[in-house]
Amino acid sequence: MKNLLILGAMAFCLCVHVCSDTQSGPQGDTTLPEEDGVLQLKQEHFKRALRKYKQLLVHFSHRVTAAFKDAAEALMGSEVKLGVVDVTQEKDLVKELNGTSYPMVRLYISGDIHNPVPCPDPQSSASILTWLRRRSGSAADLITDLIQFGASEELMVVGFFKELTHAYVQVFHAAAVDLPDITFALTQNEEVSRKYRLSQDVVLLLKKLERFMVQLMILLFNTIKGPSSPLLQTASQILNSPVLNHALLFVNKSSADFEEISSAFSSAAEKFRMKILFVLVNVAESRNGRLMEYFRVRDFEAPLIRLVNLTDHVTYHLPSDTLNVEVIQEFCQSYLDGKAKPKMQSEPIPEGWDQKPVKELVGMNLEQVAFNPDKTVFVLFYLPYSKASLTLFPLWEELAEAFREREDVVFARIDASANDINLSTQGAYPSLCLFPALYTERMVIYRGKRKLKDLVRFVDKEMEKAKKYRVKVNHLFHVSANALCGCEFEGWH
Repeated sequence: MKNLLILGAMAFCLCVHVCSDTQSGPQGDTTLPEEDGVLQLKQEHFKRALRKYKQLLVHFSHRVTAAFKDAAEALMGSEVKLGVVDVTQEKDLVKELNGTSYPMVRLYISGDIHNPVPCPDPQSSASILTWLRRRSGSAADLITDLIQFGASEELMVVGFFKELTHAYVQVFHAAAVDLPDITFALTQNEEVSRKYRLSQDVVLLLKKLERFMVQLMILLFNTIKGPSSPLLQTASQILNSPVLNHALLFVNKSSADFEEISSAFSSAAEKFRMKILFVLVNVAESRNGRLMEYFRVRDFEAPLIRLVNLTDHVTYHLPSDTLNVEVIQEFCQSYLDGKAKPKMQSEPIPEGWDQKPVKELVGMNLEQVAFNPDKTVFVLFYLPYSKASLTLFPLWEELAEAFREREDVVFARIDASANDINLSTQGAYPSLCLFPALYTERMVIYRGKRKLKDLVRFVDKEMEKAKKYRVKVNHLFHVSANALCGCEFEGWH
């Protein structure tokens, strides 16, 4: 009888345990709420959704769009899940993720909450699916018959490449990922190339209705012979050319001296093939506005020439009103010889720049703050129009908050597009650079994971190294001072 009672009690306990695992209660519910296949993400289960789905595409909006619903339905059963965060209701979550700033659609991969991939503003469900497909595989279709392929396309970007393994093809694929609403295709078919009288690698924008072709990216030129013309007349290639030194002529094509100046610029370019990329920028073209903003050139200042290296983004200005072949070549040669002086420019120091946890630096106070021997300074060098830069802002605030009790460490950021910086960040922005509290001017570039715990560990490690180095330097200083004093004392005897 006793054994039967024990067995009955065990069976009851087992039943209770099974029920607790199978039934969904208010505290043990592991399901995630969704509507029309789209997760309704909230503060309490957002991180759980990140852990559950390898790829989570999140739209920060007050409503779920039809395009998002259709894309979610098409992706049922795949490793990609779509979710929406209601910006009007989930204010704490939106603030934590900086969800009110661009981009409004972000792809979180493998649970990484700090480094989402920005998604272009989707115009349709097809563009969402295309963007995801191009990210995971081939970003363009291979074609053999261009006429047949483009019969139903109003607008198409086509890359003509002799070798599909060339590095430029990767640039082409990257552009296709960022423009999911446009059809991209590539071909190495010689007959198609001959039809359009092409003899080198090039990308064309084909517009069906007007039946014309324009050269979209002249940067895709033959790397052995260099560009067919030494002077490039579009500005789009400036960001991706394999030639890192760029000379830009800002000029108004309608000005009376345009022909004379552009001719001199083109002639000067002959001497510097594959050393300096010469680019002509028409200041009267509205599409060049962002480029002019980056180099801080106003249309009435044209004509002028700026030289920049894409690895450090330091700008050089030709210090002359005379723009002939000799003057331009002399300036370019002095730059290559390392004799040209950089053009330093700075925003004014903003009021209250040091009152917030993250300090706002400008060109004129960067080195003064960064090279303070009594402070360790961690600076975020960013571009205001860079999606990758903007996604780091909330992380930088978190980092400053983590060290709020420490007076010996400073966190700051600086707009690299509005301030000339005489430091090499050795790469594209955003760049994270730490300046240890040392007597010497030293900069350490952070290349690790952009997560809070990794950044905290990095700062602590560098501060400890700097502390040991200072102790060593102080010891050597005292030893040297004592030795010097001893020598002087003996001399007096």
